[in-house]
Amino acid sequence: MELKPVIGLEIHCQLLTRTKLFCSCPTDYVGREPNTIVCPVCLGLPGSLPVLNKEALKLALRAAIALNCNILRKTRFHRKNYFYPDLPKAYQISQYDIPLGVHGYLEVNGKKVRIRRIHMEEDAGKLVHPTKTGRLEGAQYSLVDFNRCGVPLIEIVTEPDISSPEEAKAFVMELRSLVQHIGVSDGNMEEGSLRCDANISISVDGKWGTKTEIKNMNSFKAIERALAYEIRRQIDTILSGGEVVQETRHWDDSRGITTSLRGKEEAHDYRYFPEPDLLPLTITDELISEIRATMPELPKARRERWKRDYGLGDYEVSVLSSSKPLGDLFDTCVREIGRPKEVSNWLQVEFLRIVDELNLRIEESVFVVPYLKEILELLDNGVINAQIAKSVFEEAVRLRRFPHEIVKSKGLEQVSDESAIREAVKSVLAENQDAVHSYLSGKDKAFNFLLGQVMRVTKGKANPAVVRKVLEEELKALS
Repeated sequence: MELKPVIGLEIHCQLLTRTKLFCSCPTDYVGREPNTIVCPVCLGLPGSLPVLNKEALKLALRAAIALNCNILRKTRFHRKNYFYPDLPKAYQISQYDIPLGVHGYLEVNGKKVRIRRIHMEEDAGKLVHPTKTGRLEGAQYSLVDFNRCGVPLIEIVTEPDISSPEEAKAFVMELRSLVQHIGVSDGNMEEGSLRCDANISISVDGKWGTKTEIKNMNSFKAIERALAYEIRRQIDTILSGGEVVQETRHWDDSRGITTSLRGKEEAHDYRYFPEPDLLPLTITDELISEIRATMPELPKARRERWKRDYGLGDYEVSVLSSSKPLGDLFDTCVREIGRPKEVSNWLQVEFLRIVDELNLRIEESVFVVPYLKEILELLDNGVINAQIAKSVFEEAVRLRRFPHEIVKSKGLEQVSDESAIREAVKSVLAENQDAVHSYLSGKDKAFNFLLGQVMRVTKGKANPAVVRKVLEEELKALS
């Protein structure tokens, strides 16, 4: 029996507009007092009429073009009818039978994942559960915040072309990078700007099985773990003679399992009908040309440029293009400093570590450019060694202080004076006789230990090349 996972994704992506999809309420709901940015339109009160946000339409078209979709010239909105406590109208204005774009694709690691459709819709509100975990379990009551109602979204639906959790994660990472690069969305998964649903089934000897849906995964790690669990669960069910049930499931990240939420709805369950308060849309050639003319460099083209012009490898370009702000910072550094290979190494290793430790926002980190330029100059001039350079760079970023000031104030200048280093080497050899005997008896690893001891004694300021030379000379004299 041949069992293969079959995965399709549905990604909701919040558009970067200042106002909501059908009214003038602001979209920056994060951190706001609940229910303070709502109006009769986004609450769907009687007599209110929606008016389409043209900027949202342009951003949605930009995404559809970047995803290589065919743009449908006539489109329209429908009412998708269902009841949730955070959906005050009991319907969602969405697109149904005629979306904005169809039959596109996104290339991920050399594989084209087909895009079935991309359409616009409004977001719902949010339920707030007053428990320690914020989860429904154990709550005596729930509160509802309608601030998010009417925020503009695009939904991107793939064909079931994905065959592993790793591939799904890579697709969402590439998609997030794309929408960031074209200015359609900030792609912030923690704040819910980008959320992922997945449909999973197991193909048995080439015959597709029953699919389940996992809702609202909001991190790359959650996507990978949830899919891995669900694939194992379905395979175990099939191998034990059970039956996979079509349903919607919830990913419980703390327990590492999926749990059943409800039966899976079909399109006819929503009783779609055309939105009577919005006219059908005509997408003109002029509008498409206008958007194409302002399309920036896409992630794939950017990676190819970095490889071609800077000689970077696949791994380096994949890390640097994982987010637009990081790629922008790299390009800025190269314009100001040059030396792309060294800049790439510093950003990927030291800078990203510091970003993680200090919880910095990369998009606000352009201030590091002159710091990095100065660090490389200090290294070139032999003022500091590589080890000291790392600690100085970290302190410069943390304190927003120029590296040369830190080096001077802390006396971190590199020591290259051979007589001073020889004195330190002799001291270390005298205090580490066991290591000396090990080295002289043929155990080469002892050399690195002794070298490290010299660097420790000189507080990391000694020139490693001079230390190595002097250490070799002194050990040779003892042999």
